[in-house]
Amino acid sequence: MTLQLHRPDADGTIRPGAETEGDWRDGLHARRWRVAPLRNSEMNPTPTLVAVAFWVALAVLTFALLMLGYGTHFWTLPAAAL
Repeated sequence: MTLQLHRPDADGTIRPGAETEGDWRDGLHARRWRVAPLRNSEMNPTPTLVAVAFWVALAVLTFALLMLGYGTHFWTLPAAAL
């Protein structure tokens, strides 16, 4: 026994036939839910080199500030950490 799809043909007679719908997942996508590509004309993306330079400079500045703070004993380590 096989499970075949029986669909009416052009004459109205029900006959076994192959499924013609294709992938069932295609029917789940409605056009109204697709987001159109939006461009923000006011935003200019930052170049990669400038972004990397910013983060490296921030890291160096933070390290220098910590070294200066601990070097001048403005901050001190707890006694248990020594």
